[in-house]
Amino acid sequence: MRIGAIEAGGTKFICGIGNENGDILDRISFPTERPEETLGRTIEYLKSQQVEAVGAGSFGPINLNKNSPKYGYITTTPKPGWADFDVLGTLKRHFNVPFGWDTDVNAAALGEATWGAAKGLDSCVYFTIGTGIGLGVYIEGRLVHGLMHPEGGHIGVRRHTSDSFEGICPYHQDCLEGMAAGPSIEARWRMKGQDLPEDHPAWTMEAYYIAQAIVNAILLLSPKKVILGGGVMKQSQLYPLIREQVQQLLNGYIHMAAVDSDIEQYIVPPALKENAGLCGALALGIRAFENKNMSNFKDKGLICS
Repeated sequence: MRIGAIEAGGTKFICGIGNENGDILDRISFPTERPEETLGRTIEYLKSQQVEAVGAGSFGPINLNKNSPKYGYITTTPKPGWADFDVLGTLKRHFNVPFGWDTDVNAAALGEATWGAAKGLDSCVYFTIGTGIGLGVYIEGRLVHGLMHPEGGHIGVRRHTSDSFEGICPYHQDCLEGMAAGPSIEARWRMKGQDLPEDHPAWTMEAYYIAQAIVNAILLLSPKKVILGGGVMKQSQLYPLIREQVQQLLNGYIHMAAVDSDIEQYIVPPALKENAGLCGALALGIRAFENKNMSNFKDKGLICS
């Protein structure tokens, strides 16, 4: 089986080919430019690979309602040229194969549930903390959709007592993304996060905001694993700070080993590392391929619905 995988990020696209075992056989990446150019390069790559299905995890917000005439569109992104753009439809015009479509963070959650840190579990959440902040939610063996899809980067957070920074989100100013994404670290401290020392007060503050998001996810969704990815989380000193803050914020309300004594195995980095998003897109493609085959069997009367 040869499955195409697209990790469509707001900064760069990563395209690859994989198989049903989660092996990435080939990959390329290029900057996210205007959609016509970026998708043109994506289509050119996939056409050379003889794919049997394609999975795409995209930056968003995106339309996941299959009954909507704008299913497969990116919707309200500030990324120039991409707002209200039909990504999935553009791809489908060039390939007569099944397509899987979801957010890039939902895809990463699925990848980690299939082959990574949450393998064998029926639930996890995946936060990506980088240029923006996103949340993927996998609960009871399914990716969560609803009115649209999880947008955990824009939840409200309580301000740290030492923080006078106003936040930089163009929609909500001081939401989680406005206070804790990579650009907000740089705007607050006048330095990129990668240039700040490990003992800088920035990291205690960062951990406080991320921990609030995790606590909200624990209380609302009760996930069996919390996975933290993205460029900001390459600062490994954040993990113990975040775990400590989560325990302090829960304040003894939840007595579970995962939180009390095993938190180092509960709040973790992605086991798939840099491949979480691409493997997740691969998993979306595999699911689309399997669903299409199942539908064909039903149409032929070979199985009961």
